[in-house]
Amino acid sequence: MPALSLFAVLTAAALVALATGTGGATAAGLPVIWWCAAIAFAVQWIAYVPAWLRRTERFYDLTGSVTYLLVIWTALLLTGAWDPRSVLLVAMVSAWTLRLGIFLFRRIHADGGDGRFDEIKQDAGRFLVAWTVQGLWVFLTAVAALAAITAGAAVDLSVWDAIGFTIWVIGFAIEIVADQQKRRFRGDPANEGDFISSGLWSWSRHPNYFGEIVLWTGIAVMAAPTLEGWRWVALVSPLFVTLLLTRISGIPILERRADERWGGQPDYERYKARTSVLVPWPPGD
Repeated sequence: MPALSLFAVLTAAALVALATGTGGATAAGLPVIWWCAAIAFAVQWIAYVPAWLRRTERFYDLTGSVTYLLVIWTALLLTGAWDPRSVLLVAMVSAWTLRLGIFLFRRIHADGGDGRFDEIKQDAGRFLVAWTVQGLWVFLTAVAALAAITAGAAVDLSVWDAIGFTIWVIGFAIEIVADQQKRRFRGDPANEGDFISSGLWSWSRHPNYFGEIVLWTGIAVMAAPTLEGWRWVALVSPLFVTLLLTRISGIPILERRADERWGGQPDYERYKARTSVLVPWPPGD
């Protein structure tokens, strides 16, 4: 089963890299975006070795953040694309990466671990799949920005960039506020063993994930003017983020864990019935 999962993940990445590398900038005879994809996976496999030996996931999220920075800056430096859109996209991805990476690193060390890995890290194959999936996450999430940066020819900024940047700012702000509200809630001893249902969390059960989907949509909107032909495949970025968070590793896991912990409690069942799963919306009656 791990072998099949690895094949599927690498095949998906290869197909997207082939499509988005068409007609783009090259380095050492290969599309720059191919180098970015290779780095995204190579970093995970290198980090996997000590992680497996120590059976730890403590540096999993930090490795993902470092990989985003390596990939996006590699695209800029190998392409030499110092046009305003490319520089702005690198700055946006870097800002998001640094903020989230530091937040997740602090959280996992405060919590002592990540429950998602309790069983996985005991199996070499499954643990390797988890690290490889992170490579796919980095590459597919950033692929719209990477495609724009490696387009090979600068395209003047337009109203689409203003719209995309505004969308990104809104999503970034929502994610930051949601994470900080939850951090403060969990840091209050009076809330020990309880679930958060205040602030943005009173309008959405997962507002941080909504913010993340929105911000990557903004980046895709900014990248769109540079795309043509097969490079339009790069717009898979926000679709992939949405699929990952709503169907695979995000909401399904957290909802299941919440049901196991608070399911049957009247206040939790009422909160779940009244509150939107993802898109912030005034709570129902």
